Amino acid sequence: MNENHPTAPAGRAPTVGDVLALPVLAAGQPQVVTGLAQLDRPVRWVHITELTDPASFLKGGELVLTTGMPLPEDAAGVRRYVDELTEVGAAALVIELVRRYHRPPDALVQACRARGLPLVTLARDVNFLEVTQVVHALILGNQAEAMRRTQRVHEAFTALTLRGAGPADVVRAAAEMSGRTVVLENLVHQALICEPSGSTVEEALTDWEQRSRATAPGDHTEVGGPEGWLTAPVSYQGERWGRLAMLPSPGEDPGFGPEHITVLERTAMALTVARLIHSTPWEHAAHRSALRELAEQRHHSPEDARARCAALGLPTRDSRFLAILVDLGAGAGGSEPETRLHAELRSAGVPALVGELSPGRLGVLLALRPSQPWRPVAERLSRTALSLVPEAIVSVGSPVAELADTARSFREAARVTEATPPGQVLPADRSFHELPDIDLRRLLYALRGDTRVQDYTERRLGRLIDHDTRHGTDLLTTLGHYLDAAGNKTTAARRGGLSRETMYQRLRTIERLLDTDLESGERRTELHVALTALRVLRTE
Repeated sequence: MNENHPTAPAGRAPTVGDVLALPVLAAGQPQVVTGLAQLDRPVRWVHITELTDPASFLKGGELVLTTGMPLPEDAAGVRRYVDELTEVGAAALVIELVRRYHRPPDALVQACRARGLPLVTLARDVNFLEVTQVVHALILGNQAEAMRRTQRVHEAFTALTLRGAGPADVVRAAAEMSGRTVVLENLVHQALICEPSGSTVEEALTDWEQRSRATAPGDHTEVGGPEGWLTAPVSYQGERWGRLAMLPSPGEDPGFGPEHITVLERTAMALTVARLIHSTPWEHAAHRSALRELAEQRHHSPEDARARCAALGLPTRDSRFLAILVDLGAGAGGSEPETRLHAELRSAGVPALVGELSPGRLGVLLALRPSQPWRPVAERLSRTALSLVPEAIVSVGSPVAELADTARSFREAARVTEATPPGQVLPADRSFHELPDIDLRRLLYALRGDTRVQDYTERRLGRLIDHDTRHGTDLLTTLGHYLDAAGNKTTAARRGGLSRETMYQRLRTIERLLDTDLESGERRTELHVALTALRVLRTE
């Protein structure tokens, strides 16, 4: 077969247009007389006939080849001939204009046009037997390829199921195998997972709930709705959990073939198994994924982020956003805190995303009305978290006006968490920590792992510590009293239970050992920072 002529894409039946483009038929100079818009009809077989009632031998989808010899003479007979072909579902009628006719009969043209049956004429003689051989070989070859591709689909999803793949992995595999965008939604039409293919998340999910509700749910895999989605229910033993939607391709061939149906049905089966073996609810996993993308700025664009969050039910316009981190501490796992915080916010009427950002740390993103104060909401959330895990640390970032800026709010909350040691006393007026709470001690606590801070502390105080160790003195404590008293020797002596003379003598020794002037405010500040860092490092 000439490679310069198009054939049917692998895995699907050739269309009438595909067959007419084959060299064996193109040699007959085919001309489409009627049904030009129906050339995408699939050809399931080729049937040569010289009978007046060929329909009795057809099953549908056949390309009917005839020399025109058996056509009735009268118009009524021609209409009956075409009616029978149409009713049985013939793909097209091809008539050779060599023997009986040199132009198609008007009655045949009118009948085919009326019934929407493609009528194709051949101006030159064509070997019909060769046509059947070539087309049948093409059809059978494509059927074999379709079977091989279907087998590969089954094997791929079986492998995913056996290795315990999660829902995101399953949906991603479906998008890759089908080359189409695939979306998993829950029963209230929130898009939980979206794997775009040939489009962006924004294009796939904009106005998702409205578009999804326009596509009525069915009990089987089917194409429906104004956009022609291919959908399949995800259920188990009669209980429906959600729905899969495969979106039409924006390319030249937007429709769906048998392979797309196979992929979507196997995806639904794999998701059912994944839900049974994975304890994390789909909604939790969706919130976690969206929060991580926002906190780590891993979304492709601000528009994609807005579309994804809006499809999860989070208002993304005319809202202010606030990031909150709940550090549960080591060993505090399970989904109960996540579930309880989500339920608390829902009962308060505050839209939010709640999810685990890392082991033991929950992230919360609040969507607040522009005029809505955020502190009461943060306080309510914090009290709920502390009632579940009393040693939890709740840290709050700053409100931001744009969803794309929530990464900054999350970074601020993370800085507060890093600067909050376990057991840190809460402010008197609230149950959470925020940026203004970070004083020198908490800043140094956050930087305690930095070797530069450790080196600075050792260079400033190392000789004094060594002296105390060798001689059994306690000059470091004396220095602490002096610095805490802001250089007031009398106050420092009283705090240390020392006489003024003894205090003066010890301060002179400290100056000598550290080669510094304790009367200098700058030197005292340097030592105070170093001593505060040392206290943090020793109490860690």
